[in-house]
Amino acid sequence: MKLVGSLMRLVPGVLAACFATGLVSCGASLRMAGLREGSDLLSESIEGTGEAASTVGRAYVGAAFRSPLNYVATGMAMAARRPTELVNGNLPVSLPVTDAAPHAPGSRGFEAWLTEQGLPEPCEGRLRSLVDGDEFFGALERETAGASEAIDIQTFIFDNDDFAVGYAEKLVARSENLRVRVMYDDLGTMLSSRVPPDTPMPTGFESPASIHGVLHGRGPQVRRTLNPWLTADHTKMFIFDRKRAYVGGMNIGREYRSEWHDLMVRVEGPVVNVLQADFDFRWRDCRFPGPIPGMRNELPRVELARDPRDGIRVLRTDVVKGRFEVLNVSLAAIRASKKRVWLQTPYFSSDSVERELLDACARGVDVRLVFPGKSDSDLMRMANAASALKLTQAGARVYIYPGMTHLKALLCDDWAMVGSANFDTLSMVINRELNLATAEPRFVRELTSRVFLADFRTSRRFRKEEADGLAPQIAETVADQL
Repeated sequence: MKLVGSLMRLVPGVLAACFATGLVSCGASLRMAGLREGSDLLSESIEGTGEAASTVGRAYVGAAFRSPLNYVATGMAMAARRPTELVNGNLPVSLPVTDAAPHAPGSRGFEAWLTEQGLPEPCEGRLRSLVDGDEFFGALERETAGASEAIDIQTFIFDNDDFAVGYAEKLVARSENLRVRVMYDDLGTMLSSRVPPDTPMPTGFESPASIHGVLHGRGPQVRRTLNPWLTADHTKMFIFDRKRAYVGGMNIGREYRSEWHDLMVRVEGPVVNVLQADFDFRWRDCRFPGPIPGMRNELPRVELARDPRDGIRVLRTDVVKGRFEVLNVSLAAIRASKKRVWLQTPYFSSDSVERELLDACARGVDVRLVFPGKSDSDLMRMANAASALKLTQAGARVYIYPGMTHLKALLCDDWAMVGSANFDTLSMVINRELNLATAEPRFVRELTSRVFLADFRTSRRFRKEEADGLAPQIAETVADQL
């Protein structure tokens, strides 16, 4: 405990930054900004003080006892990473993370080069896009009803609104016949449970204090991923019968079901074994002694793709393990692009990604971005506007989606990446994230038509007056750490 005390004294500034980070780490938790808008919401927050205190206690006391080595390693990693990001955010140029790829994204040469850089190899598998809540949650409920062996769920937020509680009850019912395991992030779920959704819930429905009371002790096995040093596990992964998986940006709650624009992908084939092993490792790590820093988990032997362009890479951000695959691959793909870079994200604050996009504009690449028109964070909305101004002045086209888009996707030439990671500092280097990347032509075409071209048509173009004044520039400076 002396070492932990020393770390606490060493990085008080980092802790302050991390606390702000925790409040804006994902879409639903960003609804905390809505507390400024009305006394009713403020009173709900005060009533939730006990749950918030329990979450903080589990993060700093429970995590220290449950995962002592990981607790110290996380503190050390954050103490090193936060100042690094502060410096990097103020450099005039990007420091190259890797050498430039000699081939364009989507080519065999690009895929071979990624493998040479030590990134996870592409496995056999198939992806299919599920756009918005009707498609994904319709599939989720059918899978839940039809599963015959096991249901494994990991989510950042398991909310306490009527939809989330209704789905929790379905899991309770299914646990009578098969194994049901649920993991959710403690901080993300607590923050979201304190603020109601935008649309009214049914008359007479009363939200429970937390979803834990609905699930725990009623059949499903439930574990929380804790938040030492206010890091978070932002993963969204649903696995059924160890054969079919769903990965992307949607949590369990009313916003994702019916209020926000978002994306999940259905995953089939041998690559599901990699996702299942990842879930099993994380499930194990939620008990003493937790993850052991420096020890690598043995992944199952999985059939690799015959043609690497058709394979699926499972990418992670994990600050303790030094895995920044999502960032490294994003920078490499943008840097190597020849034809297009199309990106959609709700929160954009990665200076490294922004600089690569500006360079792509200078090379004559077709750079387009989609940002939300209605955001759950005024800070991130203004920061997005500041970045949009710089990018449009460089020649990019920035589109403003009519409403909240929580969708995270990147297309570079004939290569695609989707998943849980936003294009912000949190997702690139702090929180634990899960993304999938592929050059499989059918999926690239599907993402092009069903997501990007559809959203370009639906959205309006960014107007430079939206970034007028000092506020967007100040917001961007603050958001660089979020």
